[in-house]
Amino acid sequence: MTLQHSRPSRRAVLGGAAATALGLVAGAGPARATGRAPAWPTEFPLPDGWLPEGITIGDAPYAYMGSRADGAIYRTDLRTGRGRVLHEGAPGLAAIGLKLDRDGLLYVAGGGGGTARVVDSRTGGPTATHELTSPTGHFVNDVVLLGDRAWFTDSRDAVLYGVPRGRGGGVRALPLTGDWEQLPDVNNANGIVSTPDGREVIVVKSTPGELYRVSPRTGRATRIELVGADDVVNGDGLVRVGRTLYVVQNRLNVVTVFDLDAGATTATLRRSITDPRFDVPATAARFGDRLYLVNARFTSPQTPETTFTAVAVPL
Repeated sequence: MTLQHSRPSRRAVLGGAAATALGLVAGAGPARATGRAPAWPTEFPLPDGWLPEGITIGDAPYAYMGSRADGAIYRTDLRTGRGRVLHEGAPGLAAIGLKLDRDGLLYVAGGGGGTARVVDSRTGGPTATHELTSPTGHFVNDVVLLGDRAWFTDSRDAVLYGVPRGRGGGVRALPLTGDWEQLPDVNNANGIVSTPDGREVIVVKSTPGELYRVSPRTGRATRIELVGADDVVNGDGLVRVGRTLYVVQNRLNVVTVFDLDAGATTATLRRSITDPRFDVPATAARFGDRLYLVNARFTSPQTPETTFTAVAVPL
C-alpha cells in the first residue's frame, strides 16, 4: 500500500523557522565576540509520514531527500535547517536513491515502479521518466553518475541500468556477471558509487553483506576483499571521499569506514561511526566535513503520523 505523507502546516513551518532563527540569534553575541559564525544545525525534521530513504547534496548547501510514500522530494537548507517540498509526489510513485548533477538535475530511483525519473532541482518540475524494467519482481534502488550515464541498481535482479545524461542514446540494461551471484527473495544490489579512478563502480550487496567492483562496459563484477571486517550486512547507502568508503549499515545503526587500495580490490576497515540519533539510517551524502544521513526508521510503524529526521555527523 502506498502511504500518503502529511505536509507540515504553515504555522508549524514558520514556528520551526522562528525557533531556528531564535537559536541563531541567541548565539549571535558570542559568535561576534569570537569572530565565529553560528554553527550549522545537525538535525533536520521532515514532514510526518515522509518515509525517507535517499539523500543527495550538491555544491550548494542544500540537501534533497526523497519519499518512498509518493515520490516527492524535500529540499533543506543545511545552514538553517529550514526546508520545503520541492517536488510534489503522486500515488504509485517512489523516490528511493537520488543524485544531483552539476546541471541541477536530480536522477531519482523509482523503487518498485521500475522507473528512473529526472527532476529539475531549481523548479521541482519533472523533465523525463525512463521505464527501466517491469514493476513486477524488481526494485530500482540507488544511482551513481558516471560519465555520460546515470547507473541504477536493481535490488531484485542482477542488472544495472544505464540512463543517458543528455539528449542522445537509450537505456542500457547491463547484466552482472563474474563473481556476482544473485540470491532469491532478498535485497541484493543496493548502494552504488564510482571507484577512485572513475572508471568503474562499487556496489554493496546488502545480503549477505559484500562489496563488488563492477565494470560499466562489461558488467563483470569482482568481489572486493574486506580486511578487518567479516561483512557489511544490511549495507545500504555508499559514500566515497577519495579512497575512503563509507558504508551505511541501516538496521545496525552504524556507518563503517574503509580504506580502499588504489585498484579498489581490497577495503580495510578503519573505524565505525555511531550516534544515538541513528534510527535505521538508509543513505548518506557528504558536505564539507560532515556526513548527512536520513533515518528511514524501517523498524518503526510506517504511517502518515510517523515522524522522520535527517542528522549530520562529523566525517
